[in-house]
Amino acid sequence: MNRKFYSNLIFDLSRKGRKGYRLPDTGCGASLEGIPANLLRESAPELPEVDEPSVVRHFTNLSTNNFGVDTGFYPLGSCTMKYNPKINEEMAALPNMSALHPLTPAAAAQGALEAYFTLQELLCEIGGMSEFTLNPFAGAHGELTGLMVIRAYHRSRGDMKRDTVIVPDSAHGTNPASAAVAGLKVVEVKSLPDGTVDVEALKPLLNDRVAAMMMTNPNTLGIFETRIPEIAAMVHEAGGLMYYDGANINPLVGVTRPGDMGFDVMHINLHKTFSTPHGGGGPGSGPVGVRKGLEQFLPSPRVVKLDDGTFALDSPETSLGQVSNLLGNFAVELRALAYILSLGKEGLREVGPMATLAANYIKESLRDLYRLPVDRVCKHEFVFDGLADKSTGVTTLNVAKRLLDFGFHAPTIYFPLLFHESLMIEPTETENLDTLNDFIKVMRQIADEAANNPDLVKNAPHDTPVRHPDDTAAALTPRVTVADLKSNDL
Repeated sequence: MNRKFYSNLIFDLSRKGRKGYRLPDTGCGASLEGIPANLLRESAPELPEVDEPSVVRHFTNLSTNNFGVDTGFYPLGSCTMKYNPKINEEMAALPNMSALHPLTPAAAAQGALEAYFTLQELLCEIGGMSEFTLNPFAGAHGELTGLMVIRAYHRSRGDMKRDTVIVPDSAHGTNPASAAVAGLKVVEVKSLPDGTVDVEALKPLLNDRVAAMMMTNPNTLGIFETRIPEIAAMVHEAGGLMYYDGANINPLVGVTRPGDMGFDVMHINLHKTFSTPHGGGGPGSGPVGVRKGLEQFLPSPRVVKLDDGTFALDSPETSLGQVSNLLGNFAVELRALAYILSLGKEGLREVGPMATLAANYIKESLRDLYRLPVDRVCKHEFVFDGLADKSTGVTTLNVAKRLLDFGFHAPTIYFPLLFHESLMIEPTETENLDTLNDFIKVMRQIADEAANNPDLVKNAPHDTPVRHPDDTAAALTPRVTVADLKSNDL
C-alpha cells in the first residue's frame, strides 16, 4: 500500500562525457562573432551530462510524484476531487472544438454555440433556475458575478441602500471575500452546535439594508440545512435575495434543486461536480444561474437560440457587462456537457445518493477512534474533530502527514473553523468499496500508532521525497532553488 516516491536530482545522474542528443550538421558552422561581449558567458554553463534514457526515465519518474485523482484516493473535504471519466477529456480535445478560434463568427461556430446553449439548459434543469451563464472562470468568480447580478437587481429598482450580505460563520472563505470585492458589507450569522444556521440569531440581522444571504447546502459540515424554506421566506420578506454557493451541490445532483428551495441566484463549480481535473489553481468554471425575472442582469455575451433554430450571441443593455473574455472556459464546459449527457437523467440520480453513502460509511467506520462533533447523518462529507484520544498529543496535522506515507492524499484539515482539530473528509461517489476500506484501515492504523507509538505519527511523513520538515523554519527560511538544498534534504 505504501507508495514509492522518486527523489533524485538530474545532477545526481550526471556523468562526464555522456550525451543525450546530437544536433544535425547544418553546414553553416558556429561563430560568436558579432555577439556583444556583455552577452557572452565567461564560462560554460554547469549542465548535467546524461544519456537520453536517463533523461526520459528521470522526468517520467518525477511525474509519478504528482498526486491526483488518477493516481490515488483524494478525499479533500469541501472540494469534490473525484475521478473524471476519460471520455470527457476526449470530447473536449476534439479538433473541431479545441482548435476553434474564440473570435470565429457565430455563423461558422454553430456547433460550439449549440453545445454551450445545451449545457445552459441542462444546468437550468439541474439547478431549478430560469437561465445560466457559463462565462465565469471559477467558483469564486461565479460568486462575484452572482453578487453583481443581485446588486444590479436592487439598483434597477432604485433600492440603493442595500449594501449588506449575510454569511454563516461556517461559510467557505470565498463568500465574504466575494461580497467585499463586490463592494458589499459582510454580516456574520452564527451556527447552532449541529452546524446549521441559527434562525433565531438571523432574525435581528434582517433589515432594509440586506441585499442577500449566501448559503451552502449541504453546509460545510456536510449537514443538510433543513430550515432553508423558512430562512428564504424571512430573507425575501426583508427584501433580500437568496444566493446558493454550489460548491457542495454534488450530493444534491438529481435529488433536489436549489431553485426549489427558494434560492434566487446560484453558481455551480463545473470543475468539482461535472468532470474537470482541478487543483493547483485550475482550470475552472463557475456558471451562474438565476430565477425568472433576473435573466436580464446576467453578464454578456449570452448565447441565445433564434426562432429559426440557429444560435447567436446577444448583449442586452440591461446586462451587468462582461466578466470574462467572451464565453468563459470552453474546454471545461465541454467536459461538463459530456459528463451530463453520458450519465443521463438516470445516472445523475445516482451521483448524490452514492456520494452520501460513501461519506456515511467512512464516518460510521471511524467514529470510535476519531471525535465526531456533529452526530447526524451527513451528506457528501463530514468533519472529525481530530482523534478521540488526544492524550498523546498527536494532532490533525500529524494524522494528515502520516496518511501520505500510505499513498493517500490528506483530507482538508483545520477547516471549518468551528472545531479546533477539524479533519474534513469527502470520498465522492466514484470510489469503490475496496478503496474506502483501504482508507478506513489506514486511518485505524494511524489511530493505533497515535496511542502506542505517537512519535512515529508526529514525525511523519517518512517515505515522501521531502520528509518531516520544520514547519516554522520552512515558512521563515524557504528553500526555493536547487542551490538552497543539501543532499540530506531529500
